[in-house]
This record gives sequence, C-alpha cells and structure tokens, in this order.
Amino acid sequence: MQETRQFILNILRERGEATVDDIVEDLRKRRGAITAVTVRHHLARLQDENLITTPQLRHRNAPGRPQHVYALTEAAKEYFPSNYKPLAAHLIEQIAHQLPPKQINVILEGVAERMADDANIANDLSLPDRLNVVVEYLNQHGYNARWEKHPEGYLIQTSNCPYHHIAEHNHALCDMDMRLVSSLLGVVPRLQSRMSRGDSICAYLIPNGSSG
Repeated sequence: MQETRQFILNILRERGEATVDDIVEDLRKRRGAITAVTVRHHLARLQDENLITTPQLRHRNAPGRPQHVYALTEAAKEYFPSNYKPLAAHLIEQIAHQLPPKQINVILEGVAERMADDANIANDLSLPDRLNVVVEYLNQHGYNARWEKHPEGYLIQTSNCPYHHIAEHNHALCDMDMRLVSSLLGVVPRLQSRMSRGDSICAYLIPNGSSG
C-alpha cells in the first residue's frame, strides 16, 4: 500500500468519515505539505480499489455548500493489523487440550460443511464444471488450487495452506480440508499427498466414474 493512501485509510479509520479538507489537515500534521488535488487523486485510486465508499453529501452546520464525506468499506479492514492467526492457533490448541480427538473432528467437520454450504455450488453441474467452481472457491480462500486430468480420473492440487502454521501442529485441520473438498465436490476423493506430511502440495484424486 502506497504510504499516503495508507495514511488516508488510517485517518478514515480514526474519524469514521472525513471530508477532503479534514484529510488534508490531518495529512499535513502527519507528513507535511499536501494539496487537496493530490488528496482527491489518492481518494479516487482508493475508490477504484473498493477501499473507500462513494462520497456522500454532508450539510454544514454553518452556511456554505454541502461537503462530500468519505468512509472505509469492509474490504479496507484487511489493510489494518489483525490477530486472527494467533487467536485461531490458541483456540485450536485449547480445543485439542479439552476435547478428545473424535469430538474435535466432529467440530471441524461441521466447519467444513458450513464453508461448503457458503460456496452454494449448483448440484446439476458436470464434474469438470464443478471442478472449475471448486477450484475458484478454494483460490478465493487462499489455497492456490488447480485441477488437471489424471489417468485415473481428476486431480485437485493445492500449493498453499491458509493456516499452515496451525496445521503443522494439529493435523485435524488437514482432515477438515479433506472434508471441505469432499463436500464441495459431492464425492469423496482419495488423498494423494499432504503438505503437513512433508509433501510439496496437497493433492486429491477423484477417480473415474465418480459423480456428485
């Protein structure tokens, strides 16, 4: 993120909403001289990236023309520090200490089913079309996935684990991924390789003759 634009996001985060004049004033305090024209340029770029809302008119308390105010979108929240990774790791660790493996698997299977439901994949797709949709969904969630034809059927490969550091210590998350892929496909694939076992990718084989 370009420095001035990050400053603008920070200002909008602190203020809730702000006019160009507000942003210029705050930026001058933080980084020195800047013009309203330059700020408008950065705001336009942020709007193109869906990080700020379409400006809304705000009427002044004193006489004068209404002013446009800007605010953050939901997408902009990703540009601020978060604590998701350690929080998730501690939650999984505590669940592992408190519950037997069978109950942990039930919980994570439920999570996988919920994620698959969110994908909302149509039931009447051919398997290749379904694979396209499944791979697109996995990529939206950080798996870096692709599929290819295989002598024994179809192969889904993922080269990134979105929770790699957690899965290293708790393989129940790998089982959750297996359930997720199975639920998305509507068939149970065969696990061919797994990164948590030292393989370079996770791979799932859908044998010939499988159908959703």
